[in-house]
Amino acid sequence: AACGPVLYLRGMHNAEARVDQARDANAKWHAPYEFHLAEAYLKQARIEAAEASYEDAIHYARVAEEFSARAIGITAAQRQVEQ
Repeated sequence: AACGPVLYLRGMHNAEARVDQARDANAKWHAPYEFHLAEAYLKQARIEAAEASYEDAIHYARVAEEFSARAIGITAAQRQVEQ
């Protein structure tokens, strides 16, 4: 039970960093679906953690990180096409 907050913090750090990368890459414009889902899952992770539902929070943070990675990939592919 004591591991939950530690794992959550690590997961949130990774997810927040990836969402920030997507934001900096302008994924909002190139991959809006993936980017907004990433933000929504990150928000839900925070809500779950506030309720001490760390297992759910870790899951939501992981999904946020995955959608951010997709958004970054789509954005990179779009930029390749535009060049």
